[in-house]
Amino acid sequence: MTQVLTKYDKYVTAFQSLERSQAAREPQWVRDIRQRALSRFSELGFPTARRGNENWKYTNVGPVANANFEYAFGASRDGEKAIELRGIAPWGQDWVNLVFLNGRYSEVLSTKPSSAYAARVTNLADAFLRDGEVLEKHLARHATFDDDGFTALNTSFLRDGAFIHIPEGESVQAPIHLIFIATGSDRPSASHPRTLIVTGKHSKATIIESYIALSPAPYFNNAVTEIVVGDQAQIEHYRLLLDNTEAFHIGTSQVYQGQDSKFTSTIFAKGAALGRNNIHVLLDAPGSSCVLNGLYMTSGTQHMDNYINIDHAKPHAFSRLNYKGILDGKSRAVFGGIVVVRPGAIKTDARQSDKNLLLSRDAEVNSKPSLLIFADDVKCGHGATAGHIDGDSIFYMRSRGLDIDTASRLLIYGFAREIIDTVQVEPLRVYLEKLFLGALPSFKLLFGERA
Repeated sequence: MTQVLTKYDKYVTAFQSLERSQAAREPQWVRDIRQRALSRFSELGFPTARRGNENWKYTNVGPVANANFEYAFGASRDGEKAIELRGIAPWGQDWVNLVFLNGRYSEVLSTKPSSAYAARVTNLADAFLRDGEVLEKHLARHATFDDDGFTALNTSFLRDGAFIHIPEGESVQAPIHLIFIATGSDRPSASHPRTLIVTGKHSKATIIESYIALSPAPYFNNAVTEIVVGDQAQIEHYRLLLDNTEAFHIGTSQVYQGQDSKFTSTIFAKGAALGRNNIHVLLDAPGSSCVLNGLYMTSGTQHMDNYINIDHAKPHAFSRLNYKGILDGKSRAVFGGIVVVRPGAIKTDARQSDKNLLLSRDAEVNSKPSLLIFADDVKCGHGATAGHIDGDSIFYMRSRGLDIDTASRLLIYGFAREIIDTVQVEPLRVYLEKLFLGALPSFKLLFGERA
């Protein structure tokens, strides 16, 4: 799977320019991490091999590997003040917002908290100088780049991003919203957003990540998020992939959980030409629990890949995974991943569910949930389904006076509502309901012709 280095000369050249520009602004340990990551990316390259590449078996990343994306170094900030965030992203009056344009922090658009705020919420470039001890302990320690070319590439260009630190015993009431905006340019561009979230014991917070496009121009978003959930801490995490239909989005989230911690993740994906959602959760202490929900919509020739891994490393842990997909046109979706129960992780309770609704004969989904169990006295199970809208239900609703379009939309919304209803933040739930209903296809044709 090793790639020829000359194929990635453009990344090496951009890395060298980054090193020159950042030389006097960062601690040496950050530069050392970047250098090691670039070396590893040079060895790994992108996972384009078709054999012996199980993690990417159903997703071809050749279009990313072969494209000529330019790193968004000096991306223009013209018109920065004119961007109206409330029109393009979910919004709450009391939210704390950190905004990034093409991976770079925008102080003009952000609403950072006051000095009396319970949590530390800032950008990484600032945190390198003020929060070195916490960053050096956690940054790139959970999302390692030993075996993942995309994570290695992201870490190679580590210079800015979001940093959230919730101290021990603190409960942050208002959501913290991280908004990553691709502004578009004359040439296809690449950005590598990075996020580090660290929570102390008995802390609590709600965090939203939104990835949004302002233009139809093609781009490559290669995002990495590391989340450390302390003992007895509770984190509610939302991730919105709202890229344009010309974009490539590879997103990786690495989550570490302490004793009796609770982590809830909900992802909503719509837009990218090729999207990949990697989540790895390590339940590394007794009593830890995670709930992972997902809802995605694809149409045209879009491709969405969800690869979820839950690692039960210690006993008495709990996990639930519930993903739903709605596919139209000639789009493709992939669901894969593994629930691992390590030796000694007794009393594990784990369930996986992947359900897909196909709105077209040409849509296709590849689903492969799996379990690896190395302990006794556990409760584990998984299931996957894919099918079309039920014809009998359509007939029943039409016999009561509903037209084909209304009946179909109600059934699809009912399918998706289970995931939307898990959203605890009301402005976000309202935003997602409108977004979802507005994205549903038209069903003016007879049901038999659509499905």
